[in-house]
Amino acid sequence: MEGTPFILDSSFRGRLGASMDDYENGIVIPLFKPLKWTSADAVRKVKFMLVRHFRNKSLKVGHAGTLDPLAQGVLLICVGKATKLAEKLQCESKEYIAQVTVGATTPSFDMEKEVDARYPYEHITKDKVEAALLEMTGEQDQIPPIFSAKMVDGHRAYTLARQGEDEAVMKPNRITIYENELLQFDLPELLVRVCCSKGTYIRAFARDLGRELGSGAYLSGLMRTRSGEFNIGRCMHIEELEKLIKE
Repeated sequence: MEGTPFILDSSFRGRLGASMDDYENGIVIPLFKPLKWTSADAVRKVKFMLVRHFRNKSLKVGHAGTLDPLAQGVLLICVGKATKLAEKLQCESKEYIAQVTVGATTPSFDMEKEVDARYPYEHITKDKVEAALLEMTGEQDQIPPIFSAKMVDGHRAYTLARQGEDEAVMKPNRITIYENELLQFDLPELLVRVCCSKGTYIRAFARDLGRELGSGAYLSGLMRTRSGEFNIGRCMHIEELEKLIKE
């Protein structure tokens, strides 16, 4: 069994050791991923800093759960031997605050693509949204977005999307929505807290919510507020990490 890694979070007030030998079980950094960064960007930037700090060009750095460029929030960065824990960490539940815009759809189910259709939404009430969210809670099959990195017959789904394929080629994921909570109702905008299992696409959740409401919808903002035991309050911002390493 793997040992417990060192957690480098916002509560850390000491000095970072000069060698990875000081962290025999590796390091886990709950990082706040900024908007428009890919998860790979975050890994690359953290790795660049840590390779220089530890003077170790072969240092392994990875992440535990992709966060889309148009989302921000908790991204777990695993360093050294902690990279072996990435899959286990990725399997834990996650929480999001999702801004959903109703009355329209986009091909990517978020703001990456332009609106391609508009739908009536005047019939939607707060009670109807809460009823729809209750209906969408629990174990279920979810069709992933065609504009995603999911593999389909050896190809990335987004490659098929660019070739004109639609979501009919996508195989469903078995997911669980543990909790849904309507935080704000201000049509056409909804703010929803979603607690869910690994493999859940919040973009697809927004699409499905629109359909459940007899309209269309897309994801217009997303914040991951928790990944497993790590909530957003524990996150280290990249500027804080950079300052810590320079000290």
